[in-house]
Amino acid sequence: MSTNTGLFFRVRDNGAAIFRVDTENRQRRLELQQIAVVNIRNGQMKPQGEQTPTAAERNEIDAWIVERRKTLALRKVDDIKRATDHLNDTAQWVQSDATDEQIDEFADDLLMAMHDLRTVLVRKKSNALMKR
Repeated sequence: MSTNTGLFFRVRDNGAAIFRVDTENRQRRLELQQIAVVNIRNGQMKPQGEQTPTAAERNEIDAWIVERRKTLALRKVDDIKRATDHLNDTAQWVQSDATDEQIDEFADDLLMAMHDLRTVLVRKKSNALMKR
């Protein structure tokens, strides 16, 4: 939730549902009123019902989109680094502890995935070298 305009972002696939937080009611409890849905891929914001975000809320939503994209990009890189660690752990396990039956369970799928990844990486690195 932001302290500027009192918005709460309920994160969901490709964006968020955005709620205005209301604390000024008779029961003095938090009430969430959905005002929009935002898609972080294309930046589209769709108001919900009769609600229209104010200019300040729209600015806050735009800032949230920028920050969310940065967060997701950092997570993606971290996921790839973790995948590398998992591949190293897997190699060590296969070399030291895996039985033939266990290897038979996953070897073909893993080899195909690794081949596909290698092909994509080689092509991307080659294209980058050609541009230089």
